[in-house]
Amino acid sequence: MENNSRIAVIGGGSWATAIVKILLENVSQLNWYMRDADNIANIKKQKHNKKYLSSVSLDTNKLNLFNDINSTIENSDILIFAIPSAFLVSALEQLNIDISNKIVVSAIKGIVPEYNLIIGEYFKFHHNISFDSFAVISGPCHAEEVAWERLSYLTIASQNTKLARKIADNLSSSFIKTSVSDDIFGTEYSAVIKNIIALASGICHGLGYGDNFQAVLISNSIQEIKRFVDTVHPITRDIKSSAYLGDLLVTAYSQFSRNRTFGNMIGKGYSVRSTQLEMNMIAEGYYAVKSIVEINKKYLINMPITDAVYNILYEKISPAIEIKLLTNHLR
Repeated sequence: MENNSRIAVIGGGSWATAIVKILLENVSQLNWYMRDADNIANIKKQKHNKKYLSSVSLDTNKLNLFNDINSTIENSDILIFAIPSAFLVSALEQLNIDISNKIVVSAIKGIVPEYNLIIGEYFKFHHNISFDSFAVISGPCHAEEVAWERLSYLTIASQNTKLARKIADNLSSSFIKTSVSDDIFGTEYSAVIKNIIALASGICHGLGYGDNFQAVLISNSIQEIKRFVDTVHPITRDIKSSAYLGDLLVTAYSQFSRNRTFGNMIGKGYSVRSTQLEMNMIAEGYYAVKSIVEINKKYLINMPITDAVYNILYEKISPAIEIKLLTNHLR
């Protein structure tokens, strides 16, 4: 991916805005798609996204803004998707052009709930994108800290390591360090499950559990993630590296974690519906936990934390009762 490649960011939220900010450090022109035509007009006028990361100044001389996804994709070679996984299928229903010859990069930390597929599998099976033309951007990296230019790290995973390195080069800056991996399955599934763990962390915080318990919860959580990814895609990987353990830690502990915030509200007694209405952003873990539980019916992996979150959110078991039961499974 050379600096003169036609790159598009698909999505208008905080993570999409953060990726746009990063890319503008390195590219001369960037395509950006979002549904909201009024927000596009505002960005052109005010040079920032008033809805998300409004403090970020955007060089609109380098931006080509679209609210037509077909026009965006037609004028782009590399497509970086940064929209919630729950909305991916509906967003792509508007497509009337073939994308099988494009490079697709996922900045989505979720699972496609309609099919229980991680993003790479969805694009392969439904849009004929080969794994050699697919890459994943993984953290640990919160959009808010990108906005403040606080040093952050990204891992770019692809089975095509040359592609991963070129994407990493375009995402590197004075405040972003990058590394590459060939583990698209492990990084994607880990990113999905860490959102579920962050829900659990938030629920426990809302119930009044302290730091001592949280440390046990998270140390058990990385073992749960390892059991799952090693079973579903058994390759050699270091689960302690930042793409796995680091991403889990920042999502489970950070004030910016929407999944932790969602869980905290559930722990304090909010219903799922009232929590969704009050939050301005999507908590990917809510959709992910149902998909992972369904996928695990095939593998029967021991996943007590994931099961506890599912029981609270979907079976409507009392959070206090369910977490009390969970404490007996942690070591």
